[in-house]
Amino acid sequence: MKILLIFFTFSLISGAVRCVRVTGYSGGSLLVDSGKLWFSNSAKYMAKLPEWRTIINYRTHDKWINEGRFTLFKNNKGNLMIYIRELNQHDTGGYRISVLDNWRIYMTLNVDVEEDSHNVSKRVMVNIGGTATFSCEYSQNHINDPKIIFKEGEDSIETIYNTWNKTERFSVSDDKHKNLFNVRITAVTPDDGGVYLCGVWIYSHSYSYSIINTVHLHIITKVGVSRATGHSGGRMMIKCEHPQYKTKPKYICKESDGCSERKNPGVQDEWMENGDVSLYDDTRAGVLMVFFRELKAADAGTYRCGVNVSHYTESFTELQLDVRDDAKFPKTKTESAHLGEEVNITCQIPQEHKVHFCKEDDDHICQNISTSAVTEMSLSSEREFLQ
Repeated sequence: MKILLIFFTFSLISGAVRCVRVTGYSGGSLLVDSGKLWFSNSAKYMAKLPEWRTIINYRTHDKWINEGRFTLFKNNKGNLMIYIRELNQHDTGGYRISVLDNWRIYMTLNVDVEEDSHNVSKRVMVNIGGTATFSCEYSQNHINDPKIIFKEGEDSIETIYNTWNKTERFSVSDDKHKNLFNVRITAVTPDDGGVYLCGVWIYSHSYSYSIINTVHLHIITKVGVSRATGHSGGRMMIKCEHPQYKTKPKYICKESDGCSERKNPGVQDEWMENGDVSLYDDTRAGVLMVFFRELKAADAGTYRCGVNVSHYTESFTELQLDVRDDAKFPKTKTESAHLGEEVNITCQIPQEHKVHFCKEDDDHICQNISTSAVTEMSLSSEREFLQ
């Protein structure tokens, strides 16, 4: 059984302190409805028992208080919700949650580890305007229970779909033979990006809960296609332009690998090595420069050269890179000259290529050289450079 998050609701007797037992699963998360009002002007407190380790220390907020993996927030009914992410066995034990001068509860949490359970958090990418699809697994014990989907907001977790309250553009098909249901979101927009919690909802006379999988939905926009050709053993500089997102972090990844390995500088406005390439995120021009230090046949393929517009939305240019092995075009060549002398450099370049002349620095980065930086530079019909 693959379980990520459990959602509980329980009834509390007015004026009484109630002890509640809940169960979560290692690697998953826990979402609990206290059944008690939030009281915006009252301080909230949460502690781990029996050591009385303070987690949230009498903090006040209109609707959302977060401390690491622990969050207290106000739902759309005005109740206080308890959200614990990424459960582990150290979370097992008792908790006291209280709203100053109003109420308190004691919660006992048991964190189970199942042999066939694992973190089922998923990452789904879909083009803007397309249809997003993902699946949510559930236990055989809950095959007939209603299906439900939540979405995390900046300071809330909202129910966006359930069996009795469906949402436009969202549809669910339940495959009871595989113990999962498939979710479709049509005509996606940038606002659809984010974290979804989907699962089954179980109700009892005194409590309810949902067993949930987590899905991270990313909305991507392809703004163009470009092509480049290099030669095996040679070097190549690629520039990806994103002038409307100059200061946003940029990246390049290979489509054939599912973009699982994203190369990015990690810093802006300076060269950084990342594997077999060097990258420069130029915030003044809104350009990502990618320098392949030694092209290989394996480098050929389709790349995504993109920018992270927000945490769950991206814009990218598709780059189709062809790497050829052509012996008639030498990869390296050595010339020597005495100081103050003139040197002739001959470059054999395919006719369809533009001429590019540059000088490497100590980090093997090759950028454009301006004509003012050389004594003389002229181009002959045989594509010879004179310096």
